[in-house]
Amino acid sequence: MDKRVEPVQQAMLPAGPDDSRAGEQGFTLLEVVCVVAILSMILALIPPTLSRGTSRAKLESYAVDAAALLKADRNAALRRFSPVATEVDAKSRLMRSGATGRIVRIPDDVEVDTLLAAVCNKATVGSTIRFFPSGMSCGGIIGLTRLDYGYEIRVNWLTGGIEIVALKFT
Repeated sequence: MDKRVEPVQQAMLPAGPDDSRAGEQGFTLLEVVCVVAILSMILALIPPTLSRGTSRAKLESYAVDAAALLKADRNAALRRFSPVATEVDAKSRLMRSGATGRIVRIPDDVEVDTLLAAVCNKATVGSTIRFFPSGMSCGGIIGLTRLDYGYEIRVNWLTGGIEIVALKFT
């Protein structure tokens, strides 16, 4: 008996545009460009939210807060007819009102310098600015600086007036 063997036909993968596995090989250029564009937009939004330190406007607001605290203490001395002392501690970067106890804290990235009277009205004053019922004060200068900008809060000893002066660095 003759057995006849039929040839076995091997399966072949289809080729060309009908290939169903073509999408599994990688990403198209359009997909890569879209992902890069989305990531770049997200990264563009991140830097403004990160804190880079005290800005010029924020430093000015600290100077205004410090001046307001000093003015409030001067006004309290005039109203109460008794001396009021504002504590200025450059090391710990804070100012404390002698009238209300209110505190102004200066951030660590801001340099705080003071020039205060050592003796005022025949008394040692240390790290305070005293305001008297007459309107006079012991006077002093408080400097707030950061990088290339800064402000000075100046207290006039004769009038007790307080002014803020912008510093210019060259």
